[in-house]
Amino acid sequence: MPTMNVSLTPQLEKFVERKVKQGSYQTASEVMRAALRMLAEHDETRSLEMKRLNQQIKLGLDQVKAGDVAELDMKKIKTEGRRVLAARRLMKVG
Repeated sequence: MPTMNVSLTPQLEKFVERKVKQGSYQTASEVMRAALRMLAEHDETRSLEMKRLNQQIKLGLDQVKAGDVAELDMKKIKTEGRRVLAARRLMKVG
């Protein structure tokens, strides 16, 4: 496996050392590989979320272009929001 030298801040170096001392990882290299895997997963998740948001934006813009819009009813929106919040509170209690 090729070697790569990486400079860490003192705080990150202590974190890596602590992970090895705790026995979570055998070596500092294992800590770094795990961290990079998590970063790759995070990036992939973010990319998928951005694709989904862009699709929703496109859908909304297409609906506006097609004239498929409704008048904004703030009272109705607030009422629905309050209903959803009340239901969430009941779920937490119950």
